[in-house]
Amino acid sequence: MSEAVETPSGKGAGDENFPVGSWLLPARLRPHVAAYYRFARAIDDIADNPELVPDEKIARLTRFEDAVLGRETGDPALATAQRMRASLAETGVTAKHCVDLVTAFKQDAVKRRYDDWADLMGYCENSANPVGRYLLDLHGERVSGYAFSDALCSALQVLNHLQDCQDDYRALDRVYLPLDWMGAQGLEVSALDEARSGPGLRRVLDRCLDGVAELMRAARELPAKLRSPRLAMESAVIGRLAERLTVRLRGGDPLAGRVALSRLDFLACGLRGAGGVLVQRAFGGGRAERPARQGP
Repeated sequence: MSEAVETPSGKGAGDENFPVGSWLLPARLRPHVAAYYRFARAIDDIADNPELVPDEKIARLTRFEDAVLGRETGDPALATAQRMRASLAETGVTAKHCVDLVTAFKQDAVKRRYDDWADLMGYCENSANPVGRYLLDLHGERVSGYAFSDALCSALQVLNHLQDCQDDYRALDRVYLPLDWMGAQGLEVSALDEARSGPGLRRVLDRCLDGVAELMRAARELPAKLRSPRLAMESAVIGRLAERLTVRLRGGDPLAGRVALSRLDFLACGLRGAGGVLVQRAFGGGRAERPARQGP
């Protein structure tokens, strides 16, 4: 008999900070984006389940990896991974972008601290960057665009970590703030359990946001590197949202209460991001060269 593999948290695309497969993307590709999101959500939920021991998490994640690679078939408990495999077969996108996510979430099962910024960026390489690379491949964009989408995705990942820094510590004993920066302020990770951020922790948070700002300098170039106007608009909107959330986190305290984007933020960033791409392309600017391979 089939045994459950997934451990749904109840979270969905509507709970994310940034749009997932919005109407800006081509309609024919949205089902594939949805399949990728469901795959990522399922394995993230396994890694974040506080009731599973690390070995059980890794075993379940390995089954997801085997299913998306075709090494395990037929078990309905792996339907999410099997649908992802079918989507990859239809679109010709590599399974590597799924396997890399599995690698990151296996790491989450056993690694709870990050020594420095480079260590954290190494985690983002597998936990965040594959999402942007998948979208670029799905749209038939050039591999040269990876560097810019990587910067955006890593920035988004750090922003999520900063928003959830207290919840991650309390629920999972995970700390994504660089330990060397914490140590330089004379802080232990227990500082994340306080009711509000002290001056030292505030400096650590701001230093992380400085890192995000540096990533965003490269990420701003992404829309102009993309041939697909719809993907360019989507990336521009997400970039605007990331910059707005950065501002909110500089002015807010994630320990005192959740720092989040408002509906007005979403509306304003949506109009400015998408509108900016349309204006640039209407006047002949910001259009990338034709990629070597066309998407589906």
